[in-house]
Amino acid sequence: MPEKVFLELDEEKKERIKEAAMAEFAEYGYTNSSTNNIVKECGISKGSLFKYFENKEDLYFYLIDEVVSEMARDLAPAIAGLSKDLKKRITEYSVAEISWYIANPLKGKFMISMAAERDSDIYAKIIKRYGQSSDNAYLQLMRGASLKGLHHGEKEVCEVLKWVLTGFNESFLKDRSGKRLSAGRLKEEYLKQLSVYLDILFKGL
Repeated sequence: MPEKVFLELDEEKKERIKEAAMAEFAEYGYTNSSTNNIVKECGISKGSLFKYFENKEDLYFYLIDEVVSEMARDLAPAIAGLSKDLKKRITEYSVAEISWYIANPLKGKFMISMAAERDSDIYAKIIKRYGQSSDNAYLQLMRGASLKGLHHGEKEVCEVLKWVLTGFNESFLKDRSGKRLSAGRLKEEYLKQLSVYLDILFKGL
């Protein structure tokens, strides 16, 4: 958590620090990021940064908390209006999620960069801190959906969906990182590939 002195900064300065840190983490990941680059980009001293946050890890998790909360808040209306049909429900939610990433490219890149930390010590801490929240998000997606015709229960279906959709989204966005595609074209490609994955997936569910 940030120190009180950070929370008392004016909004412009706070946003400048947050954006510089997020850009550094998004570009280089947690392990290879540099607090020297962050302070240089936002125009503060390194001493000041560590008056605001205990260490680099503290800053990193503060940013994750901020982005996860914002994303959940922004997607809440879309979740409330999802179809009862499970396949349609997944498609509608996935489109809402990819649209959020497209509309928030830096935050999206930052979230995707966390996947690249799988072989690092920080990834275990990410899973410990957010794993349950991720599970709950998929359970929420399942609630209200019809499971008629499926061969497995809610828990098993939820686990499979989590594995498939998380991996698919990460792969799709990484493959298109840096490519100059319009939002419409990205959504078109996303839906086309997602449809293939879901057709295969539902044959097994």
